[in-house]
Amino acid sequence: MTNFPSPYEKVLPHNIKLDKIPEYHEKDDTCDRVIGSLVGLAIGDALGASVEFRPQQYLAANPIRKMEGGGTWGLEAGKWTDDTSMALCLASSLISQHGFNPYDQMVRYKWWNKYGYFSSTGHCFDIGQATRQSISEFCDRQKILKIHYRCRNEFEVDTLTWDSVKRIKNFHIDCGDKDSAGNGALMRLAPIPLFYFRTPEKAIEYAARSASITHANTKAIDA
Repeated sequence: MTNFPSPYEKVLPHNIKLDKIPEYHEKDDTCDRVIGSLVGLAIGDALGASVEFRPQQYLAANPIRKMEGGGTWGLEAGKWTDDTSMALCLASSLISQHGFNPYDQMVRYKWWNKYGYFSSTGHCFDIGQATRQSISEFCDRQKILKIHYRCRNEFEVDTLTWDSVKRIKNFHIDCGDKDSAGNGALMRLAPIPLFYFRTPEKAIEYAARSASITHANTKAIDA
């Protein structure tokens, strides 16, 4: 199992060290394409960070030609935003859990929001309203699990297995409001089709499921 740093360690993404370099068994360029997709996501996100929320007229007059700092969040050039942070949370969950675990995904989104997990700056400086509300609702619902399993601290409730969570009938993992139709689920989606590229039907199924835990509107799920 690949071990990622604990959120409490405050390790910035570029300082994460792998205990063991993964062995790739693909004989073609599949692995390079997967890596390129994630790196491209981060680069595109960082390119647009300096002009996020700018009007179209501004973008037309000031086209992006290189990495620049500043913008709404005053970021250094090359720093990514919530798009990449959430995608990395999702990717790390798929890898560490060896598959789709919606509870672990929500835990990692909570870690990002609360501790800056996989943030390019070490803290969460930007989060959509729907995502924020979903994470807040998730934290409230975790109290049910904490009481039932007599968890002594946050770490114990965060590391419950998905099988343990599913046994609790009054705990529901979908925390999004049915009117939440923002793009927060879509912008983090890339790891799902990359992880399930061999089984397109699962990629489609889990793409929808990954959206529904924070954005319950059918428009967001179908996107």
